Amino acid sequence: MLKKAALSAALVMTTFAPAYGEVTAQPIPIDDFARIPNIQSISLSPEGSALSAIIALPGSNNEDTALATWDLDNPSAPPVVTPSGDRMKFLATTALGADSIFVIGRQEWTGRLAGCGEGRTTGSTATFVTKPYLTSVSQDDFEEAFASGGRTLGVSEATLRCFELAGTAGIVNTLPLDPEHVIINQTNQVSFQSNYYRYNLRTGQRELITSGGGGSAPALFSSRTGELLVRNEVQPSEGGDFEIRTLIKNQQTGEFEHHTALDTQIGDRYTVNLVGFTDDGQFAYVITNRFSDKAAVYLYDLNTREFDSEALMAHPDFDVSNIVFGNQPSNFGEVMGFTYLGLTPTTYWVDDQMNAIQTGLEAAFPDLEVSIMDYSDGYDIVLFSTESSSNPPTYYLLRNQSEVQQLGASRPWIESENVGEQSWVYYTARDGLQIPAILDLPAGWEEGDAPLPTIIHPHGGPWARDFGGWDASGWVPFFTSRGYAVLRPQYRGSDSVGRELWLAGDNEWGQAMQDDKDDGAAWLVEQGIADPDRIAIMGYSYGGFAAIAAVVRENSPYQCAIAGAGVSNLSRIQNNWSENFIQRVLQGRTLGGMDPMNNTDKANIPILLFHGDRDVRVPMFHSVDFYNAVRDQVPAQLVQIEDMPHSLPWYPRHFRTMLSAMETYLEEDCGPGGL
Repeated sequence: MLKKAALSAALVMTTFAPAYGEVTAQPIPIDDFARIPNIQSISLSPEGSALSAIIALPGSNNEDTALATWDLDNPSAPPVVTPSGDRMKFLATTALGADSIFVIGRQEWTGRLAGCGEGRTTGSTATFVTKPYLTSVSQDDFEEAFASGGRTLGVSEATLRCFELAGTAGIVNTLPLDPEHVIINQTNQVSFQSNYYRYNLRTGQRELITSGGGGSAPALFSSRTGELLVRNEVQPSEGGDFEIRTLIKNQQTGEFEHHTALDTQIGDRYTVNLVGFTDDGQFAYVITNRFSDKAAVYLYDLNTREFDSEALMAHPDFDVSNIVFGNQPSNFGEVMGFTYLGLTPTTYWVDDQMNAIQTGLEAAFPDLEVSIMDYSDGYDIVLFSTESSSNPPTYYLLRNQSEVQQLGASRPWIESENVGEQSWVYYTARDGLQIPAILDLPAGWEEGDAPLPTIIHPHGGPWARDFGGWDASGWVPFFTSRGYAVLRPQYRGSDSVGRELWLAGDNEWGQAMQDDKDDGAAWLVEQGIADPDRIAIMGYSYGGFAAIAAVVRENSPYQCAIAGAGVSNLSRIQNNWSENFIQRVLQGRTLGGMDPMNNTDKANIPILLFHGDRDVRVPMFHSVDFYNAVRDQVPAQLVQIEDMPHSLPWYPRHFRTMLSAMETYLEEDCGPGGL
């Protein structure tokens, strides 16, 4: 049995501690953020014999992607490289067993949405088709992954198009001890039922394991055998709520038994996530916030059907998000470590050998965040990455626990000394709630220097949170290298930073949630960091909503707002929230508050809106309608970005258009004389 562990806050907690000296940041060129990274989406095969990654296509000046694979049994051989096609672009890849490589591609598609997705009532016609492919390490051939090949008699062309756009199959479990097989799920295009198969990577044959539907879905498969171990059911309950029930397979009888101690009401929003079992089969590992504000790991006794009285693993300030189980023959199923969501996701290793490797790597790469990504049996090969808020990710192999080989730096052209310092901070909202935030300051600024122009930068979601380290969007280092302070509030409604903060955002869009951003600006002024006459708000998606809401709220602390793909019309998204039933019940009913489109007559600060014309998550009408409603009252600009979807990855030209627009706007049009 594992010893119980409670992490000290001192391991991850930081407070505001600015750098010393004059501001030394120099603007990092826009093209440095726009260019496709040299390497990304890198993974190691279960046997440790192959690597796959998405790279910048050689000779393309980092304008296009390619798939690269390495045969680690022949380390002197160069990688095999296949360019993206003219239309289908490689986005991500995973090295599987049996010499197989899984790769995802995406291409533009224009036509009638025909009832698909969240843009189904908007008249949108431009989106993307995303397709999975299977190939080998030698990349001799590419075939669509897990294609059903089944008959679709009686299925309309519009329905088939919906399936093509949404995708019909995906990998559920890689079965690391069985490199020939993976578990996949596939949606039947006639019955709309999800079927789960054991799929042979060499032959393409499939064996049905189970089916989902009718309020029931698989929750946990054995990574050893592929057997279904846990199933969830959703049942109506009192007051229009729904109950999620957990059924666990009894290994003696083979029957699935309902464990009422694990039941939870959707409306209560408790996390109850069964992630594995002890070797003796007597206990389950459950991650839950039922007994504390932050999610922690508890042992659940399958015989007494009771939780242990103390957490097996807890952190006082952050949620525990995952248990890392051994996935190699020599340690399979053993608890190797626990991951908690600090400033960055951090793994606390309880395995002595993995802890020693982590400690050694951290000593070799001081001042960088070291993340072990994967390893081979016996740790002969360890794949790891390093990064920080000022250093984009770089990927390495550790061979034989002694030799470090650099595989590639994602953006080696970034000059880290121009990015600045980062810290995790707290401030108090006007109603007394403690709001965590990430503060990024320009390089060289110190306490007592002149206050800075400042960007309040709320995240999307809103059921999400920000993490430290390198900002994949590039926005934070883009701003700090230009001398701006950036505060990313984890405002009420953010998840993974405590249930109390999460629930506090319900139906407070544009109200208390917005107060939290404004209170963050006031706190920065009190700290002497922000110049009160030089503060802007910039956000994307829900963050774009926050920027739009700031325009119509009285007594705004901002000189201007920048809204990317922002929601402006709450009533329309309330009526068309999600295709997912659980998501509609769980989150849809919390989308209340101040609707900016009903308050456009109160617009009082300038705004820049930008939006992609292939965005069907937040369709462009949100930006267009708000722009048309306020442009005669306040200075307003609208930039429509051709072929840009809602979410990353974006094309280099998308970044160039977006960042250039923001740079010019902040310098020239954000309030009198710019920010």
